[in-house]
Amino acid sequence: MHEHHLTLEMVDRDGAIAEAAEAVAGDSRADFLRKAGLVAGGGLLASGILGGFAGRAAAATAAPARQTPAGDVAILKYALTLEYLEAAFYKEAVSSGKIHGAAGTFARKVARDEATHVAALRKALGSQAQASPKFDFQGTTRSRAKFLETSYALENTGVSAYLGQAGSIQTPAILLTAASIVTVEARHSGAVGELLGKNISPSGAFDQGKTMAQVLAIVKQTGFVKG
Repeated sequence: MHEHHLTLEMVDRDGAIAEAAEAVAGDSRADFLRKAGLVAGGGLLASGILGGFAGRAAAATAAPARQTPAGDVAILKYALTLEYLEAAFYKEAVSSGKIHGAAGTFARKVARDEATHVAALRKALGSQAQASPKFDFQGTTRSRAKFLETSYALENTGVSAYLGQAGSIQTPAILLTAASIVTVEARHSGAVGELLGKNISPSGAFDQGKTMAQVLAIVKQTGFVKG
């Protein structure tokens, strides 16, 4: 595995993510989101999002209840897909009973955080929340070394995914929510970097975002998602 990102060979066993990336190259952003099943019809209210995410901080910036822009709903669904992946990974690692010591403590803490992120995103999306895919983590949750390396890759990819969408979010409450999640993901990244003896800020003084297409391609390439 590369130092801070997953490789195509690791994730794209059936070529599905590559197909999505190709689709993006020829389509408008809206068309791609539609094809990826990320655009929802509407009806999600900012007030519902506030209740699901950032508590008093978000409530303080609440706008009058209104239909959330379709692009923001798409970003929430995209975030939920990533959180499903992370939550399942850490849950399986904890359940395996193979990850001990500091790594085990880390796994249990992050498993709780990621499960909470999933619950919050599902609550915000309501009936528009998609079901979780099925996953096969290919033994990475039963080996300390593989677990930590995979965690490092997933957490850094998650940070770049949230950062990559920051400029596209139109609703202040959703932006605040995303910010409150990405800071926790960055702490996870730093913590696992310490356990590995790796750079806790691999991008340097400024993190770099990735587009939705780039991140979906990375996820596809892992081969972890089985539909």
